[in-house]
Amino acid sequence: MEIVLASASPRRRELLSLITEHFTVCPADADETLRDAPLGEEVTRLSRLKAEAVQAQYPNAVCIGSDTMVTIDGLRLGKPKDADEAASMLRRLRGRTHEVLTGLAVLTPDGGAHTLHTCTRVTFRDFAEDELAAYLATGEPLDKAGAYGIQGRGALFVAHLDGDYFNVMGLPLCRLGQLLNELGVELL
Repeated sequence: MEIVLASASPRRRELLSLITEHFTVCPADADETLRDAPLGEEVTRLSRLKAEAVQAQYPNAVCIGSDTMVTIDGLRLGKPKDADEAASMLRRLRGRTHEVLTGLAVLTPDGGAHTLHTCTRVTFRDFAEDELAAYLATGEPLDKAGAYGIQGRGALFVAHLDGDYFNVMGLPLCRLGQLLNELGVELL
């Protein structure tokens, strides 16, 4: 069964390659405008939109869509527009616990749709301003939800994690593997 990952994210591509070598990558062209709805519903909806956009091109494939968002104090922290916004986000997260929600959609050729979202709680240590400035200088925060990458130097700020590490990277592998297995895709 052909698998298509509806994402331009190199991290998601890397993660999916940990559980299967047999997939195609096709970035989705979908409207990612957020609605005024609970964040779990939104990341799930956006994941499905991405998978649907790609399924139009690959109607005989299993299409996987995913979307990740960071939230704290009821605020949604997506990818920062610039270094100033990244600094503001990281200061808000410093010394506190936030949530990372990732939506997942797996669409099948027969019209089946399996959707869910997962939540991981991440606690940052109280880092200094000079550490923040050095991290910003790496450029890493600019293309990451919440302005950090747990798989990169952002890991230096993570004091505690409650949940799925891969969820924070953008693709909850355990849950995805379970869904694919239920669809008859053998991964082991």
